[in-house]
Amino acid sequence: EQPAWSGRLRITAKGKVAFIKLEDKTSGELFAQAPVEQFPGIAVESVTDSSRYFVIRIEDGNGRRAFIGVGFVDRGDAFDFNVALQDHFKWVRQQSELARQAEDPQQGPKLDLGFKEGQTIKLNIANMKKKEGTAGNPRPRPAGPGGLSLLPPPPGGKPPAAERPTSLSVPAQLPGTPITDALLAWPQPAAAPAAAADIWGDFAAASG
Repeated sequence: EQPAWSGRLRITAKGKVAFIKLEDKTSGELFAQAPVEQFPGIAVESVTDSSRYFVIRIEDGNGRRAFIGVGFVDRGDAFDFNVALQDHFKWVRQQSELARQAEDPQQGPKLDLGFKEGQTIKLNIANMKKKEGTAGNPRPRPAGPGGLSLLPPPPGGKPPAAERPTSLSVPAQLPGTPITDALLAWPQPAAAPAAAADIWGDFAAASG
């Protein structure tokens, strides 16, 4: 409730080192600063019974150091203070890892593209149709004259001259297919009616 000093806290960075700066909240004059080379570490430590209070090690630049207690009025500000330090040193570790990989690419993690035991994948290909004539989905073919099965014409055009149906007096016989009576039972033209027999005879010579 009665701190020895109150003001503004800022975190800046120069290279890999972060600096905790305590400044006057109106003039911005520097009161003290704590260089942080590692976090968590001895330069910044949180107390065990509160999330709003920390112990930091300040330096004056001439080799003199002192440990002071710092407390935040708002718990959200203390959380942001902690996260800012974590993000900075996370970036430092990433830069160090990238530098090592650039020097020796063989040390980097190898990408394993192989399947693990029991691992499966599922492919979903849209608009995939079954082939015509496959088992389970037969496509009916139009029947031609005499019960013969004719192949459909090719799509998008007239059938070739060799495949056009012609008028036949008798159905063509396919190889290995006998012509049966049913195929030969074509309608025959009706026979002309026979002339009526002259059952009266010739009356021209009759008498009376």
